[in-house]
Amino acid sequence: MTGPAADLAGLQDATERLVADVATLDDAAVAQPSRLPGWTRGHVLAHLARNADALVNVFHGRPMYASAEARNADIERDAHRPLATHVADLRDSADRLATTAAGLTDDDWRATVTLRDGMRDVASVIPLRRWVEIELHGIDLDAGHTVASLPSAFLDRAPAYLARRLAGHPAVPPLELRAEDGRTWRTGRAGDSPRIIVGTAAALVGWLSGRTPGSGLTAAEPLPELPGL
Repeated sequence: MTGPAADLAGLQDATERLVADVATLDDAAVAQPSRLPGWTRGHVLAHLARNADALVNVFHGRPMYASAEARNADIERDAHRPLATHVADLRDSADRLATTAAGLTDDDWRATVTLRDGMRDVASVIPLRRWVEIELHGIDLDAGHTVASLPSAFLDRAPAYLARRLAGHPAVPPLELRAEDGRTWRTGRAGDSPRIIVGTAAALVGWLSGRTPGSGLTAAEPLPELPGL
């Protein structure tokens, strides 16, 4: 199984794990700070639910969000709900996204879609994009999920995705990322003498996503500052 089908399977597994982890919290814990500055765990959960609905919009050819202001207002509105409401919303919004994806044809998956801030990509990348959201924001919840607990199926896919997000970025020097399993990726600005950065796939994902400062990576020079995703 490859392509969107494989990513949808990984996404479903990640979503089920996230919901199970969140269900162990309580109302007080949901109101506590997350790892994201200025956001409680409730803000992270509200974002994940509204992001699922936003991706349904994308599949239907609608704007992902009505506006940046509307996106932020929806997150703030939903952040302060009790745990049971968050859990139900996570499940329901994930089901809406899965149902929409299940109805897509091969031509639909090949179509170009418009994402946030006018970014355009092929529809088949959306399941992986959502999977990345689930795994990384699961870490941001600070509820036990860490870079070290990222599943191997995700680590098979995420380094290439994150490297692609930074490819050609003017603020990122030429980089060659080398995983200890032998895989390599080029990213950053074009150049003939890239900085070489070596580590496990999990360590690379942690750094590329801004979830770690580069713990577990080795390089001849200091690691560069990376822009946010």
